[in-house]
Amino acid sequence: MDKASAKSRIAELKEQIEKHDLLYYIDNDPQITDAAYDALRTELEQLEETFPELATADSPTQRVGAPPRS
Repeated sequence: MDKASAKSRIAELKEQIEKHDLLYYIDNDPQITDAAYDALRTELEQLEETFPELATADSPTQRVGAPPRS
């Protein structure tokens, strides 16, 4: 995978993970299995390891735990 493709895929993965975090932690309405969620995170982690210059501070891989409940 080239850098441009990785950048695009990382953006997609971040968006998907954020969506599923909200559905799981805030709405209490998970839409995918834990295994599918883990696969998204694993793919993101691998891409960020391969292209460390594309990793950002706001990445889901940089957070620990869930967002605070309102």
